[in-house]
Amino acid sequence: MTILTSLLGSKVLGFMLLLQDAAAPTSGEGKSMAETFTMREMIHNLGPIAIGVIAILLIMSMYSIAVMVERFLTYRAAKQQSREFAPRVAQALKNDRIDEAITIADKHKKSHLAMVVNAGLHEFRAHESGAELSGEEIDASKRALQRAIAIKSAEFRRGLSGLATIGSTAPFVGLFGTVFGIIAAFTGMKSAESAGIGAVAGGIAEALLTTALGLAVAVPAVWVFNYFTGKVDGFVIEMDNSASELIDYFIKNRTRQLKS
Repeated sequence: MTILTSLLGSKVLGFMLLLQDAAAPTSGEGKSMAETFTMREMIHNLGPIAIGVIAILLIMSMYSIAVMVERFLTYRAAKQQSREFAPRVAQALKNDRIDEAITIADKHKKSHLAMVVNAGLHEFRAHESGAELSGEEIDASKRALQRAIAIKSAEFRRGLSGLATIGSTAPFVGLFGTVFGIIAAFTGMKSAESAGIGAVAGGIAEALLTTALGLAVAVPAVWVFNYFTGKVDGFVIEMDNSASELIDYFIKNRTRQLKS
């Protein structure tokens, strides 16, 4: 029994040592694998398709960043100027100083409220000489206000469609590179006639890199698109409210003039 136990123990120990020797790479091989999996070597060994995909994703990223910055500055300027414009024009209209209100609107060209009010005031001035503000003239003022709102809304939405396109297509561009990376991995495995990690490492690295880059481009674009869409919707509501208040002012102003 003791002899059998010792023989079994020696066999197990020998098998474990054999596994350890097989799993442990030689110093040269370990150094080569470590060098291959550095980011610098990974980028250096990228194939032409992966390089093309990454270049497209970088262009998409730069475009989306440019749109984000430009739209953010536009919306901030519109909000700041509208805050300055609203109380000043309200005071001018309260005192029936329409010329002053138009002058104030002309000085706030980046304000969406100023553009709407300016269009409405100019239309009102065109019919001010009449003895009565008819329904057709009110409809004309409404149409002028709606045209101004439509123009400004389209201006606010400029570039957002590009963000939406990038957000929806960037993952698929990255997936395109992923597919070719997987193909390269299996091709390398077939050429080497081996199942070792070294045969597929390059292709898998390309696949993961393009996938990650595609997601990195798409996610911020989707987030910012949704945020800017909410801002534009808020601006449109503000312009609609200003247009309604301006129409009410026109009717009250003309009614007051006829009574006097």
